[in-house]
Amino acid sequence: MGLKHELTADQWTAISYLAQPNRGGKELQEIADEIGIHRNTLTNWRKKPDFQAALKGEIVSNTHSRLPEVFGAMADHAIKGNAAMAKLILQANGMLVDKAEISTTVSQESDGVNMDDIRARIAAHREQKERIQ
Repeated sequence: MGLKHELTADQWTAISYLAQPNRGGKELQEIADEIGIHRNTLTNWRKKPDFQAALKGEIVSNTHSRLPEVFGAMADHAIKGNAAMAKLILQANGMLVDKAEISTTVSQESDGVNMDDIRARIAAHREQKERIQ
């Protein structure tokens, strides 16, 4: 397991702007200028996994309190007939999944059915079919 990169105060300042809607009204160059770095440095930071993770965390933190409003607006659209919103609300509430995987196991002797007998009947049917052709 590798040593995690610690973010600098400048990186956290950049994250505080980038996590705001519309970057707090600032262009990337303005953010870089305010921090005192080159714009390319900011661009490079944005490519680093630790920076990306911290940015995502900050975005979640900033928007978490607004989730009830978001879900309310989504519900309004769903009620008006927006199927995509209805699907998203159901998924978010664990009431709808995209894919369900079901697995079953069958014993050799299940409810009086012998799987070997079934396999033998299938093989006999295939042999008969081959003789006809």
